[in-house]
Amino acid sequence: MGRGRAKAKQTKVARDLKYRTHETDFGALANELHGNGNSHPRPTEVEPDEDEWSDYADPRRRES
Repeated sequence: MGRGRAKAKQTKVARDLKYRTHETDFGALANELHGNGNSHPRPTEVEPDEDEWSDYADPRRRES
């Protein structure tokens, strides 16, 4: 099939978002945007002998 079915669904979703009334919890939104002291985990300490970026290294590339 062509694009007709997908376009119809996108139009339906867009119309729903435009005209539907939303129940927004502004208190929860403010907490999320401003952040709580408990919401962000503390960064982990890196061991002195452990490379901080070793998890991101390409295992195929070996440097001597």
